[in-house]
Amino acid sequence: MKRRLLMIAFSMLFILPLICGVAVAKTLKIGTMSPLTGPYAADGNDIVKGVKAAVAVIEDEGGIPGFDKIEISSQDTACDPRQAVSAANILINEEVVGVIGAYCSSSTIPASEVLSEEDIPMITPASTNEKVTERGLKYMFRMCGRDDDQSQIAGQFLKDYLKAKSIYIVDDKTTYSQGLATNVAKQAEMQGIRVLSHDHVNQGDKDFSAVLTKIKRANPDVFYMSLQNSATGSLMAIQAHRFGLKANILSQDAVYHPQFIDIAKEAAEGVYLTFGYTDQSTPSYQKYIKKYNALSGDPGAYSGYAYDGAYVLLSAIKKAGSIDPADIKAEMMKMNFTGATKTIKFRENGDSGSNYVIWRVVNGKFKNYWNPITGALY
Repeated sequence: MKRRLLMIAFSMLFILPLICGVAVAKTLKIGTMSPLTGPYAADGNDIVKGVKAAVAVIEDEGGIPGFDKIEISSQDTACDPRQAVSAANILINEEVVGVIGAYCSSSTIPASEVLSEEDIPMITPASTNEKVTERGLKYMFRMCGRDDDQSQIAGQFLKDYLKAKSIYIVDDKTTYSQGLATNVAKQAEMQGIRVLSHDHVNQGDKDFSAVLTKIKRANPDVFYMSLQNSATGSLMAIQAHRFGLKANILSQDAVYHPQFIDIAKEAAEGVYLTFGYTDQSTPSYQKYIKKYNALSGDPGAYSGYAYDGAYVLLSAIKKAGSIDPADIKAEMMKMNFTGATKTIKFRENGDSGSNYVIWRVVNGKFKNYWNPITGALY
């Protein structure tokens, strides 16, 4: 009740100038939650940079009436559930009107429960586990795609393009990677592809010789590498290359980061992965990339989704003329437009749709490779 009254009071900032003829200005505060330290810090900091780019664009477009400044409070989750809950409570105490985050599904799920109690809209740019939007939380939204959609594209690619007969699956036991790996195993079996094994490594492992020895002995057509971050993926790809694995390597969206190629180098060549398709010719993308490049250089895997999440949140506040969560959600649900990463139209459960395709590392670059709709190469 206290927070609801506070939101109503703040929302009066939009109409007081009209009533009194006096300019009233305040700082609008939004939050981010992502791993800013630890093994996932590259992706986590990319999320913050994406939000900063969105704030800069909104300010270029005139800002938000009633507020002279948009402030970002960035909290470190370290991809730890308990730290994520703590970060959520900090943002609540700081009276943010919305949160962009988190990165790991294992952080987003518990943090969203806390934010939900205070009716704070949360938009994740990176958490793909289905449970994120399947718990009936009123103010939980997702900008990226889902594991079940991503795994379906992976299964289709395995059967229709790679013509795989067998697959060996490895994950690192995180909510994200294990959930996605389980979905890929189901899809493979549905496609008549034999799952030789679904094995596991631990977060933080550096030596993968034990599992790679088993993979080499099994001799699968495809090695599916489901890991929480690109740095670990780089190490596994390097060691797989040294082991002389002949299997095609298929991975997922967490590996889509420049550091995967920077670290793995020649071992990254030819690796396939699932990630969203982005039309870089659209005005929305060009507006985003120009601002991002000016502020932070080259974007990372989830920079675009974080940008779109923050742009949606701030645009909804601007259109609503209110920071009441119900008003923000109402405006978000009306949206149907081309963002930087994709067409954005929210479903009732908070998902915004998936646009996964197959990418491949070619000559040291991530390239759009296979279109699951047409079944053709790009």
